[in-house]
Amino acid sequence: MKAIRRFTVRPVLPEPLRPLCDLARNLRWSWHTETQELFRSIEPQAAARTQSPDAGAAGDARWPEECDPVRLLGAVSAGRLDELARDEPFLRRLAGVSRDLRDYLEQPRWYQEQLGRGAGLPAAVAYFSPEFGVTAALPQYSGGLGILAGDHLKAASDLGVPLIGVGLLYRHGYFRQSLSRDGWQQEHYPVLDPNELPLTLLREHDGTPARVVLTLPGSRSLHAQIWQARVGRVPLLMLDSGVEENAPGEREVTDRLYGGGSEHRLLQEMLLGIGGVRAVRTYCRLTGHPAPEVFHTNEGHAGFLGLERIRELSGTGLGLDAATETVRAGTVFTTHTPVPAGIDRFERELVARHFGDDGELPGVPAERVLDLGTESYPGGDPGVFNMAVMGLRLAQRANGVSTLHGSVSREMFAGLWPGFDAAEVPITSVTNGVHAPTWVAPEVFGLRGRHRAAPGRWDSAAAIPDRELWELRRSLRARLVTEVRERLRASWLTRGAAPAELGWIDGVLDPDVLTIGFARRVPSYKRLTLMLRDRERLSALLLHPDRPVQIVVAGKAHPADDGGKRLVRELVRFSDDPRVRHRVVFLPDYGMAMAQRLYPGCDVWLNNPLRPLEACGTSGMKAALNGCLNLSVRDGWWDEWYEPDFGWAIPTADGPVLDEERRDDLEAAALYALIEDRIAPRFYDRGEEGLPERWIEMVRRTLGVLGPKVLAGRMVGEYVERLYGPAARAGRALDAGAARRLADWKAKVRAAWPQVAVDHVEAGASTAADGPAELGATLTLRVRVTLGELVPGDVEVQAVAGRVDAADGISGAQVFPLKPAGGQDLEGRWLYEGPLALDRTGPYGYTVRVLPAHPLLASGAEMGLVALPPQTASGDGAADVPLR
Repeated sequence: MKAIRRFTVRPVLPEPLRPLCDLARNLRWSWHTETQELFRSIEPQAAARTQSPDAGAAGDARWPEECDPVRLLGAVSAGRLDELARDEPFLRRLAGVSRDLRDYLEQPRWYQEQLGRGAGLPAAVAYFSPEFGVTAALPQYSGGLGILAGDHLKAASDLGVPLIGVGLLYRHGYFRQSLSRDGWQQEHYPVLDPNELPLTLLREHDGTPARVVLTLPGSRSLHAQIWQARVGRVPLLMLDSGVEENAPGEREVTDRLYGGGSEHRLLQEMLLGIGGVRAVRTYCRLTGHPAPEVFHTNEGHAGFLGLERIRELSGTGLGLDAATETVRAGTVFTTHTPVPAGIDRFERELVARHFGDDGELPGVPAERVLDLGTESYPGGDPGVFNMAVMGLRLAQRANGVSTLHGSVSREMFAGLWPGFDAAEVPITSVTNGVHAPTWVAPEVFGLRGRHRAAPGRWDSAAAIPDRELWELRRSLRARLVTEVRERLRASWLTRGAAPAELGWIDGVLDPDVLTIGFARRVPSYKRLTLMLRDRERLSALLLHPDRPVQIVVAGKAHPADDGGKRLVRELVRFSDDPRVRHRVVFLPDYGMAMAQRLYPGCDVWLNNPLRPLEACGTSGMKAALNGCLNLSVRDGWWDEWYEPDFGWAIPTADGPVLDEERRDDLEAAALYALIEDRIAPRFYDRGEEGLPERWIEMVRRTLGVLGPKVLAGRMVGEYVERLYGPAARAGRALDAGAARRLADWKAKVRAAWPQVAVDHVEAGASTAADGPAELGATLTLRVRVTLGELVPGDVEVQAVAGRVDAADGISGAQVFPLKPAGGQDLEGRWLYEGPLALDRTGPYGYTVRVLPAHPLLASGAEMGLVALPPQTASGDGAADVPLR
């Protein structure tokens, strides 16, 4: 019989157990082992029945480690609670864990130390993301972007960074994945009741739920309530449109992550950006939290937050242009995609309709909104509104998520800064990191602790004896084998198999066989099935009589991506083959809970994307922190930190002459060769004590040398020092008067720029030597420029020099500022002079240019304006552009 209505009955805890509520509601338990163990000890059988929403197949209760404390407290009997309330050892343990949480929340940390040193850091930062992967108990993520956002919040909490997370609460989350009998992906969208999640509703002082409201076309409104999650010290605000004030269509705005058509996605992003700013303001008003000085947009989905802040400021009489400058100064934009197809783009008419006279943001004209998202560069589509373009235009500071991705992003968005080489496009990079307490197996931490590792130190791996390290690796592998068998059995039962035909699962995988893991989303560029290019060769590797290999694969294709679903089915069908099914496994419903077992249990983590389409790829980082070696194409973070001590680099078949099929054949062959000739022999090559000594040394180096680089604490520290701090200082410098003056100055410069020109360049050697220039010589440059209505204080004149190629393109450029050398000549031109040191041999060249200059510009390229000389040259030492 099915209930017609569902609601949550909360337990009433005895007074001695009240601290359990605080422990359960703060998601620090998701990465704090002592808190997890405390809850598991309450009633192990209840823990096994209250697994998190992505813990396994529906109704399956085999992973008590993933128990959700909020659900657990609702499942424990009153008798057991009374018993615990009289259990002195339990109460002492509870008091200790509660005290530890209180100390964690209240004691000053790294950020407070920096503030004490006068570092000029922001009072608070608002961090916006469309998804957050904090814990399996709060399934509001689809993949790497959300997991990264969750790790960002956790690391910020550990460091004491006063961050406020802002996202949406999706009533159906992403989706749950199962397989049909023939291996086709099936999607399921279970309803999530916020009252059963580790959330609390933000309320006004009178007890009514706090609300934000957006105006929609046709005299409609979109209402949203605000749920809070506590991620250690960091509040995470999640907007939920499932409220009675909304019409049925508006209630569905936050139904599921990355679902629906264009208008549905647009409304989600308006609610995230505009509603998110309003939610932050409401939260700060109600709690007294410091107002954010910096707003961080994690990908373009939240880009509308800049428009809401412009509306706020322009309403104070500041004016749109000055408000825009203020907003830009305090905004950080992080791009996560290396391909234009990964960016949200909407029809201009759709956006205009929602920001028109009867839409959102009164006081901000719709045309002004549209201009911010226009692809006004060669190859751009004038009919679309580009969220990443708007994000870049409304942020003075932007970054990619690895060094290589920063370079790719500068190339991809170079059209927004015409006249500048891609290397000068003002997009930097902060390489992602991962939150070690979330992803490192407790056994790994325990082994380090037994060898007296200081907190936060990873170099202790050097002190761990080979045998202990190897036994740890085997025990983690054995635990993974058990987990895989249980999950595989559940999957086959869901696919319609009878228990009697599943006896073979007891022989799947072997705890002593080299284990390779591959788990991630399944877009085509990640190449889930590259390993299947030569199935006979792969089968030979799997079934090798002396050096066998086993592979565990997991991943979800987007529900609308039939191509990705075909890849999943292809892999599943291969893994169903009785000849190899004991050596290769596909596990459905990949999520955080599964990942936390996969990373520690694998020996090698495989990643074979199309280079350079992997922005960062943090799964390999999580594996590395557990002593798993990486086998990857040199893309994302692996391109930056690969060393032979940490794993293997798969050679890539780059070049425009290769078609896709040929490229995949070559790279798959290289993958097989690495496994057969180098990886498997090293794993199975045992020394006198029966240990793979060279393999163990690679594990040790991965833990001790690579480990510190991939930590989320390092990442968040870089954001604070390189982006948040400068953004806060830039925002403080722009009081109302300064903002107006900067806006007026920019308007003046843009209007005058067509008259700015480099008219004449001449170079004289400072040495008496004739003939070719010699290393160490210095040229004296004299440049005459026309500035029109501008004056020297408005510009900077530079020489740009370096080696040149056959087409006279400058590489490895160095910039040399030139100084004014007198007033205007009779023709109204200004003279600039300066030395140019010849510090390189070989073909060498230079050019000169004029850029806008102002103390409040973050870079000379910020405005996208540059004046270059005409491309002509003469051989008499005086030229428009001396090329060599």
